[in-house]
Amino acid sequence: MGPRIGEGPQMPDRSTKATMGTEDSHESKASMEPQDFCENAQPRGLFHSIKFFVLCHSVLQLAQLMISGYLKSSISTVEKRFGLSSQTSGLLAAFNEVGNTSLILFVSYFGSRVHRPRVIGCGAFVVALAGLLMALPHFISEPYRYDHSSPEDRSQDFDASLCLPTTVAPASTLSNDSCSSRTEAKHLTMVGLMFTAQTLLGIGSVPIQPFGVSYIDDFAHHSNSPLYLGILFAATTMGPAVAYGMGSLMLRLYVDIDRMPEGGINLTPKDPRWVGAWWLGFLISAGLVVLAAIPYFFFPKDMPKEKHELHFRRKVLAGAASMLSKGEELSSQQEPLKKEAELAQVAPDLTVIQFIKVFPRVLLRTLRHPIFLLIVLSQVCMASMVAGMATFLPKFLERQFSITASFANLLIGSFTVPLAIVGVVVGGVLVKRLHLSPTQCSVLCLLGLLSCLLLSLPLFFIGCSTHHIAGITRDLGGQPGPSLFPGCAEPCSCQSDDFNPVCDASAYVEYTTPCHAGCTRRVVQEALGRSQVFYTNCSCVAGDGTVPAGSCESACSHLVLPFLLLMSLGTAVASVTHTPSFILILRGVKKEDKTLAVGMQFMFLRLLAWMPSPVIHGSAIDTTCVHWALSCGRRAVCRYYDHDLLRNRFIGLQFFFKSGALVCFALVWAVLRQQDKEARAKVTVKSSDLQQQL
Repeated sequence: MGPRIGEGPQMPDRSTKATMGTEDSHESKASMEPQDFCENAQPRGLFHSIKFFVLCHSVLQLAQLMISGYLKSSISTVEKRFGLSSQTSGLLAAFNEVGNTSLILFVSYFGSRVHRPRVIGCGAFVVALAGLLMALPHFISEPYRYDHSSPEDRSQDFDASLCLPTTVAPASTLSNDSCSSRTEAKHLTMVGLMFTAQTLLGIGSVPIQPFGVSYIDDFAHHSNSPLYLGILFAATTMGPAVAYGMGSLMLRLYVDIDRMPEGGINLTPKDPRWVGAWWLGFLISAGLVVLAAIPYFFFPKDMPKEKHELHFRRKVLAGAASMLSKGEELSSQQEPLKKEAELAQVAPDLTVIQFIKVFPRVLLRTLRHPIFLLIVLSQVCMASMVAGMATFLPKFLERQFSITASFANLLIGSFTVPLAIVGVVVGGVLVKRLHLSPTQCSVLCLLGLLSCLLLSLPLFFIGCSTHHIAGITRDLGGQPGPSLFPGCAEPCSCQSDDFNPVCDASAYVEYTTPCHAGCTRRVVQEALGRSQVFYTNCSCVAGDGTVPAGSCESACSHLVLPFLLLMSLGTAVASVTHTPSFILILRGVKKEDKTLAVGMQFMFLRLLAWMPSPVIHGSAIDTTCVHWALSCGRRAVCRYYDHDLLRNRFIGLQFFFKSGALVCFALVWAVLRQQDKEARAKVTVKSSDLQQQL
């Protein structure tokens, strides 16, 4: 739910009440009845219907979240295509928060002063532009060459990786020719374009949710507003699930599907060199955003209230007029209510200078509140966990269990995201049905986090160890033999930066290229309409010396479903804490500080969680790499990870953030329990004093 700092839905109502308050109550009643009749009699256009606005805004937020979520679904593919480390890709995923955080205060100040639908439409066009910029590197870059060692005039993956004499295939020439200042500048241009696109994505998404929520709250009937907001949030929460599903479909297509080489390719999605059509999802999402943004330029700045709202307002004003006739006693009772209303509306009435002056004072007063501070820290821990998991869980599943990127996205979109949504809904239902007090809300958060931690413990032991890779990994349980670390490939001129893996299934050993396995011939066999590549005459392979192309199959890929189900259940029970923790913030701060407190809460989440967490997770993943691809002397993408170390560090980071949230909720429960004891003690003292006086 987006922050609404100072976005007062009171602006149209306040002006109406101020105008009507200067008139006599009989005159206002007489003047309102014809107006009510006219509004009900005249047919309203489609763009004067708040229901149509809710529909448009649901579609827009769904499309917007598809763009931001699609990058996370294809993060490993982007790394492979442009030679990025996980730390760099994590920074790329977090960079949209930079533009978002830098402008969120301006949104809180302007509130209802601007034409909100048009600002939303302009922001949506910026988001669409960001989606197009994200796809642009595909069109201005050279076609993807999965065998970087082959020269330009030879077909990819033909003879370049075979065992050839040094005089036939000099490795250094091919490797050095690919490195030039122009190549490096082009690489930096591609990466710079993607970072610029992420910044624009953050800037464009700033006004969409806050202005949309406040617009609905302003002009919807008071009894319909919660229903409309519920529909809006239900539609938008499906955005990440749709993004992962679209990523699953797009990554099954080859990256250069629009410019396939002659004769096609001999890769399958299971090949580690496969790169899917990562760019296609950005174009589809950007097109949806453009279509969803067009109606916003036809909505009015101030929409008429929904039907029956004028009747309701007239009853309130008539009741207030009759109450005012009772005398000075009632007016003295209403004085604090007026002050609270003025304080609640202070943000929209301030000038920029006054807003800047008042903000630090409210910030310090709110930060000194222990409940607010602890809840925000716990939410920072939870958001850090979610940000890291959303960014790198597809890559983790892909590497840990040797599954395709498409299948990993399909699993996440089918299990993890829907169960997280169910957890949020269950948390809200429990708070509403059980009428939980703040202390009981803290207990619910404690139970949810404790259950999540217990479900996370088995994840440390569900996974696959790294299989043997000749020259890279060593069998710790046995003695290294000639079949594992062969010297038989010494006569071959094997390039160190080449990557075309083959698997010796009998010894379960993988070689980075056929050359390192001593293979001298290549054979393509057609079977069931698909071509399978084999390499023969391999001097390092026992038996007939034949190996198939591609990495070795994982021996425990069947564990991916139990792992993901356990992680999804943990995410679901952790999501139960979302609504009660938000309620604790709303009930824990002063009424006049609620709006700014919610805004500061979301700002802290962006600054302390959504921005650093993907970089932290990416850096931790990079430390588990055992073999890097080199591009012009620099580290590019990681080709092999230590699977046990990868699992322990990725799950360990998640466990660390969950433990931090649990500690914060335990402290919240302790503070609230102490406050309840003090409140009961005061009530007891007052009752005893009253009895003594009687």
